[in-house]
Amino acid sequence: MDKNKSKTEARLRRHKRVRSKVIGSASKPRLCVFKSNKYIYAQIIDDERNKTLAASSSLKMKANSLLENAVKVGREIAIKAKDLKIEKVVFDKGGYIYAGKIKALADAAREEGLKF
Repeated sequence: MDKNKSKTEARLRRHKRVRSKVIGSASKPRLCVFKSNKYIYAQIIDDERNKTLAASSSLKMKANSLLENAVKVGREIAIKAKDLKIEKVVFDKGGYIYAGKIKALADAAREEGLKF
């Protein structure tokens, strides 16, 4: 069996399990994170209305590492949330382990004032 395929399938199983419990609402939307090999993405989603309220990605960011980009994305998504008057969110780590880039994004968002 392909090692990468089994890792991806395991992450998707974890993500499905978490998503059955983590639901974003209008008062407390979901901060969803996706990580690829090159980029990192974050969205604030209201699951009741099926709307993406804010999004940020590292597609156009120029930094030396993906970790630095994750910090920038975390700050940017928190600033966009403040503009929408969102203070509290539910963090959905997308089936990833809470370490490295995911943790850096979450910590940067917390530093900018998001609570989760």
